Amino acid sequence: MTGPENTGAKPPIILIHGLWLTPRAWEHWIEHYTQLGHQVLAPAWPGMEIEVEALRKNPEVMNGLGITEVADFYETLVRDQARPPIIVGHSFGGLIVQILLNRGLGAAGVAIHPAPIKGVLRLPLSSLRAALPALANPANRTRTVALSPRQFHYAFTNTLTPHESEVIYQRYHVPAPGRPLFQAAVANLRRHPATRVDVRHDTRAPLLLIAGGADHTVPATLVRATYQRYRTSRAVTDYQEFARMPHFALGAPQWERVADHVIHWAGRNAARHTRKTHADIP
Repeated sequence: MTGPENTGAKPPIILIHGLWLTPRAWEHWIEHYTQLGHQVLAPAWPGMEIEVEALRKNPEVMNGLGITEVADFYETLVRDQARPPIIVGHSFGGLIVQILLNRGLGAAGVAIHPAPIKGVLRLPLSSLRAALPALANPANRTRTVALSPRQFHYAFTNTLTPHESEVIYQRYHVPAPGRPLFQAAVANLRRHPATRVDVRHDTRAPLLLIAGGADHTVPATLVRATYQRYRTSRAVTDYQEFARMPHFALGAPQWERVADHVIHWAGRNAARHTRKTHADIP
């Protein structure tokens, strides 16, 4: 028997990438989780369904793409699943995970080095430096912006050698739409920004926030500040930090530790949430 009522079956997993990357960045995780018996989906953001090399040649397909449009796209995908999935996102994908859980979706959510939600006031200098290639020019709000190999090394792979970083850059990097960065930058000045979630939501699915101790783009202090925003919610919210992990937790050395922690935490908490949800149905 299949379907939501079969709580013994492994839930599907939806992986959401962030800026300057595509679903290709999840390739190791897709193989890993598929071997564990999960159905794994890693769809691209709207307009980014073509391969990395094609996106580099034609980045205009991403011009003006914003957070809400991306969240709406993944909401449709999540609702199309036969049973609530585990939703895992990296960077801005981690922000999308929190928005989807806030909408009542998913069996569990994991936000890996997530971009900040509204209410997180701290902006470390390293975060500003990592985002500066886009934020330095207001015109980038409606354009796509590429990182140079040196900028990518600082923002994503700072614990690796320049040569190791270059290999990753050539394999995964694409220009990114600037609009999400501008939306996050001004979120605390707006009443209803795209990054807003109800941090007091008591019935949402469990959430795990993961930080990297060596991350320049989303330092651990920023993730801890997000974690503190959820302290008044009765829903499960956990925090885990990996000391030497840079922003590119998807393929940097010891990525398997992160992937295994994610699936063990999510599997356990998704099962509990599913049982509780079924028990609450009259």
